Amino acid sequence: MNKPNDERPTFLIWDGEGVPPKGKWIPVLWRSYGEGDDLMHSIPRLVEARADALRERFLAWVYDLGEVHIEGKRLVDHLELRPGFSYWWMTLIVEKSNAYKSLQIIDVLKMFALEDLVGNHSVSTIILVSGKKTLAQSFRQWCKNVGMTFEWRQTKQTDTKEAWIKRLYLSLPYQIQAGLGLLRYVKQRWPLRQAGTPELAKSTANITFCSYFDNLDKGATDQSRFFSFYWTILPETITNNGFSTNWLQLYVQDELNPTAQHAQGLITCFNRNNTKSQCHTTLDGVLGWSVIVGTLRDYGRVVRAGLRLGKARRQFRPADSNIDLWPLYKQDWRNSTYGATAMSNCLFLNLFEHTLECLPLQRLGVYLQENQAWEMSFIHAWKAAGHGLLIGAPHSTVRYWDLRYFFDPRNYQRTGKNDLPLPDKVALNGPAAMEAYRKGGCPADQIVEVEALRYLYLAGLPPIQRVVNAPSTVSLRVLVLGDYLPAVTRRQMQWLLDAAPLLPPDISYIVKAHPNCPVKASDYPLLHLQITSLPLTELLGECDVAFSSNITSAAVDAYSVGIPVVSVLDGDSFNMSPLRGLSGVRFVTSPTELAEALSNRSVLDRGCKRTDYFTVDSALPLWRALLPKVTNEQVL
Repeated sequence: MNKPNDERPTFLIWDGEGVPPKGKWIPVLWRSYGEGDDLMHSIPRLVEARADALRERFLAWVYDLGEVHIEGKRLVDHLELRPGFSYWWMTLIVEKSNAYKSLQIIDVLKMFALEDLVGNHSVSTIILVSGKKTLAQSFRQWCKNVGMTFEWRQTKQTDTKEAWIKRLYLSLPYQIQAGLGLLRYVKQRWPLRQAGTPELAKSTANITFCSYFDNLDKGATDQSRFFSFYWTILPETITNNGFSTNWLQLYVQDELNPTAQHAQGLITCFNRNNTKSQCHTTLDGVLGWSVIVGTLRDYGRVVRAGLRLGKARRQFRPADSNIDLWPLYKQDWRNSTYGATAMSNCLFLNLFEHTLECLPLQRLGVYLQENQAWEMSFIHAWKAAGHGLLIGAPHSTVRYWDLRYFFDPRNYQRTGKNDLPLPDKVALNGPAAMEAYRKGGCPADQIVEVEALRYLYLAGLPPIQRVVNAPSTVSLRVLVLGDYLPAVTRRQMQWLLDAAPLLPPDISYIVKAHPNCPVKASDYPLLHLQITSLPLTELLGECDVAFSSNITSAAVDAYSVGIPVVSVLDGDSFNMSPLRGLSGVRFVTSPTELAEALSNRSVLDRGCKRTDYFTVDSALPLWRALLPKVTNEQVL
C-alpha cells in the first residue's frame, strides 16, 4: 500500500556533472556512479547490476515492436520491400547501434532501471534536471501514466555544438535531407562507376569476400598488392592453395583513399597485378541511372509505408511498462522511414542487387559482420541471386553492450515470412566471442570458431615477464591507450591529470593515441607524457599497467600478454569494454579510484593470468576447415 502523498519520497534525477544539490529529495545520479554516498542512487550502477535482465528486456521490446499488428498486418509485413524481405530490418531501431548512431538507447535502458527503482520506493514526484528535451518528454508521459508529479528543471545542453551548415541541414524536412544525401553520395562516388565491374562479370572465381576498402597496408599498396588488416594472411592462404577470389569492396574514405578517384586507381592496380588470383571491384561500380531510379522507387515505397504506419507511435510502450519511448525514438523512426537513412538504405539495397545479379554464381561468400543495415540488404540480395553458403565474420571484439550483435532469441526462428536476414554461419574469432554469442541466444549450429585474423600477431608474443613485488621506489610505467572519440580521450586524460596529486610524481606515461584523436603533451604539462606512434607490440613490454578507455579493443592486446588493465567506466555510456567481466581488469569510476588502482603495486606486480581471448594460429586450421574447396568438399 502506498504511503500518504505527503510522505512518499521525491526523486531528483541528476543528469549533470558534479554533485547534485541537497534538498527534500533522494538524489538519483543519471550519468555517474557516485562515490561513497549511500543516500544517492546511481542508475549506471543499477544498469550494470541488472544488465542481463535489462538487455533481454530491451531486445524483447524491439522484437515485439516488429510483431505488433496495425490494420490487420504486422509492422514488419507493412515494410516488405521484396518478397520475403522487410525494410524493417534496416531501420535504426533494429540496428541498435547504441555506441555510434542511436545514443538514446542508453537513456532507454536507464529508464527501465529507474522504473524498477521507483516502483520499489513508491515515489510521488520526479524532478528531472537535464538539458535533454526528448528525455524530459518521455519522463513527463511516464509520470502522467502512473500518477506521479513531474517537474523538469532544464539545463543547458553541452553536447550540441554543431557547425551552422549541419544545423541548417537538420532543420530541413526529412525528405529534402534524403534527397540531398543521395545527391551528395552520387557526386562523391560517381568516379567509381565501372571500377572492376567488367572484370567481375568475367571472373571465374566462386568465392567472394565483401569487405570495407580501408585499413590497407601502405607498404603493400605501394607495390600494388592487396593486404587488408581485416583479413591479413587469409587471402594469401587461399591463393597459395590454388584458388581465386572476388573482392566486393565498400569504399571508406581514409588516408590511403582520400577520394573516390584514389580508390578507383587502387582497384585498377590490384586487378592488373592479380589477374588470375583476385578480382576487385567496389559496390559503387554499378552506380548508374538504373540504380538511382530503383532507389527513388523504393524510397517512395518506404515513405508511403511510413505514412500508413502513423499509428505505430502508440506502440512505443514496452509490455508491462508505463514508459512511452516515442519521444526518444521519434527521430530514429522518422529518419528511417522518411529521411537520409531511408534513402541510404534503399540505395544499398539496389547497389547490392545489381552487383550480385551480374556476379557469376558463387559457391561461398564471406563478409565482415557488424549487423549494420547494409548487411541486411547484402544477405537478401546474395540469397535472392541464388548464390551459395554465406558466412558472417565479426572482425574484432564482441562487446556485451554493443547491441548490434544481439537479438531476441525469437528472431532466430524461421517462419518463412519476412524473417530477420541471417548468414548461414557466423565465424567467431575465439572463446570470448563464442561465449558472447551463446549467452546472447544464438543457436549453437549457426556459430563456428575460427582464428582471429586481425590478432594473429598475439601468437608470437610471449607472456610479459614481470618482476614480482617490485620495490616501491621503481617508477611506474603506464601505457595510455586512447580512444577514437575525442570526448572520451579528453575525459581519460583529465582523469589522469586529476589523479596525479594522489600519485608519486615520477610516474611515466606512454600515450598511444588513436590516429583519429591525437594527444598533445603540451596540453598536460604536469604529466610526464611520452607520445608515441610505435606499434603496440613494441610498447607492451615497456609498461607495467595499461590504462584504457572503455571502448577501445587495444586493451585486449595488453590483457592477452598478461599486463594488468585499468579501464575508465563512464556513466554517460555503458561498460563497453571487451574485457567486461574478466579477472585481471580494474574498472574505475572516478579519478580517485584511478589513483587507488595505480597505487596498488602488489596487485599490479602480479599482473593477470594470460587467457585465450582470441584463437590465434597462423596456420589457420579452423579457417581452412570452414572454407571448402571449389571443386570438392575437401578443406583448403
